[in-house]
Amino acid sequence: MLPGSLRWRTLEALKLSPKGKIKYDPHWAERGEDIMTGYREFTGLSPQSGAILDHINSPSNLQKSVFPIWSPADSSPGLSAETSISSTKSSISDLDDEATDENPEEGDSIISSPTSPPSISILSPKAMEMADCIIKFEKKQREKAQMALRLREEIQKKMVAEVARSESEQLKRFEELMELKQRQEHQAMRDMMDREAKESIGRQEKLKEEHRHRVKVINLRLREAAQQRLRQAELERQRQVEGRERLRNLNSIQEEILQLNQQLDPSTQSKKDAPLASLSSLSTRGNQLCSQVSEVVRRTTEGEFPSVEDIGVAERALQDMRALIQLMQLEVARFLQVQPEAQKAEVELAQAKAQKKAKIVPRTAELNTSLYTGLQGSAKDGTLKWYKELEEKAEQYAQAFQDLSRPANPQTKKLRQELQKAATIPVGQITSQTGSQVKDIYEKIDQLLSGQPLVLEGRSVSTSLHPQGQKFTFYKLAEKFVKQGEEEVASHFEAAFPIAAVASGIWEQHPEVGELLLAHLYRKCPYVVPHYPGMKKGMTVEDYRKVLGYRDDSFGVEDDESFMKRMSGVIRLYAAIMQQKWPYSSKPGPPPHGLNHGWRWLAQMLNMEPVSGITATLIFEFLEVCGNALHSQYRDQFWLILLLNEEYILRIEAVTNSGDMGSVIRLKQFTEAALKSRHISPPRGQLSSAFWRS
Repeated sequence: MLPGSLRWRTLEALKLSPKGKIKYDPHWAERGEDIMTGYREFTGLSPQSGAILDHINSPSNLQKSVFPIWSPADSSPGLSAETSISSTKSSISDLDDEATDENPEEGDSIISSPTSPPSISILSPKAMEMADCIIKFEKKQREKAQMALRLREEIQKKMVAEVARSESEQLKRFEELMELKQRQEHQAMRDMMDREAKESIGRQEKLKEEHRHRVKVINLRLREAAQQRLRQAELERQRQVEGRERLRNLNSIQEEILQLNQQLDPSTQSKKDAPLASLSSLSTRGNQLCSQVSEVVRRTTEGEFPSVEDIGVAERALQDMRALIQLMQLEVARFLQVQPEAQKAEVELAQAKAQKKAKIVPRTAELNTSLYTGLQGSAKDGTLKWYKELEEKAEQYAQAFQDLSRPANPQTKKLRQELQKAATIPVGQITSQTGSQVKDIYEKIDQLLSGQPLVLEGRSVSTSLHPQGQKFTFYKLAEKFVKQGEEEVASHFEAAFPIAAVASGIWEQHPEVGELLLAHLYRKCPYVVPHYPGMKKGMTVEDYRKVLGYRDDSFGVEDDESFMKRMSGVIRLYAAIMQQKWPYSSKPGPPPHGLNHGWRWLAQMLNMEPVSGITATLIFEFLEVCGNALHSQYRDQFWLILLLNEEYILRIEAVTNSGDMGSVIRLKQFTEAALKSRHISPPRGQLSSAFWRS
């Protein structure tokens, strides 16, 4: 076996040989070409072959065999051949080098003549055998290469088939995926179209609903407009009817005033029938009233109907005219009484002096009989009817909240107590200290009566918690106002005006409270009507005193002093309510129960038979509180009625016991001072504008 270095040299020689430089094309069979087609070099003996043969045939080299003798024991002839070939090639290379050195010109000529004619290569048998071995080896290698190539082709085909199959599967998956995506896109498109269709349908339905709603609203507005036109037409018709009715009333009032004014004309009276000097002022006032009504009528002739205020002005003028007629009648009656009795009065005066000297006092009954001529024994029918209507209304109110006044369960009882406290406690807190405090109390009461919750003693109470809560609160509030007049005003006269201010404001906002207030006033003091209840048959003195307003306590019926004190407080509160308007009222005009009611009360009191004690007390307290306001509104007419009051005092003195003359003296002094000074001072406790800013 050749050593490793020799084998590598052999392989290197083969690699450097012309055949070793042949480029193998693996695709020659597919193209149907020869395996040596791509080899372009000429195959033949080298030009140095002659020199090589001479060198080989030389005696010095014959001893060295280029190719060793193969021994039978050689197990690798192929490798030995390769080694020999390598040795031969190296020898040939050496010979070539020597030949080149010995004959450089010849070598250059050989190298520079590549196109020399081919020569016949003559090799030795060993070389031929080696070449045959090489050929066989190459053939075997080609077969192996072909087998490997076929195997590789098969593997490649399998791989190609596998890749093709995999690609086919992937293509199928891809196509399935694309189909899935396409289906999903189609489904998404259908879903989107469905959604858009639904949204479109929804929008259409919404538009239809909005259209129906607009149509409904338009129809409703059209109906409302039609109803509004009908209401306006009805209101206009009603206004026309009411206007014509007011016009008829105004005409009738004017006619009556003119007729009454004719009675006041001094030219129609004779000196024997009436005092013309005293009637001249009445006639002047009557002419003023006629002019006032004529001014109202003149405005209506311009094409407008008289307003409610115009009718009110005309009615007040008519009342004033009637009062003037009553004054005239009283003047005439007094004149007719005084004229024939003038001489008799002188005689009686002389007799009185004689009796005084003889210490003989004339009996009161005789003077009473002489002075009571022409007076009424009770109130007018209209006044009594009004009084009874208020009494019945108060009774109906009391019956309307029976379930609350007599509760059947503890919760209702507790609610009744809370409502009663909420209605009465604020009224008891009214003082004349600051206007802001009075305003706060009014707002609390108004809040309670309006059904809003009111926090009292840490608890919230409202009239809406019970169906009868509002009526119960109205009733108890009116009762508390009157009770404050009996107690607080009777003790502190100046307290009448702040209480009256709150009562007037509540009366204006809640008229039912005002009616109940009047009913309680009349019940506590019937003289406020004015009305002197008569003693019925079978009635005891105690019962009759209760009807007159006396209070029944644990000691029996109260005494006259306590009764007079309470009545003074009640009439003072009533007089203050007539003139005191709530300063924060949004309604113009006089208080809800104005001075015209005070004028009516005073005129009716002077036309009724006096009662000992109570008549003088009530008139004095009333004039002290309300006299200044009456004078401011009625002017000269007030002095006339005050003159009548001076005459009326004589009648009061005639029926008053000697122990009750204090009230008569106060009334007489007040009247004389007012007539003398022609002035009445404002009452104590009257609220000024500065008070409401405090």
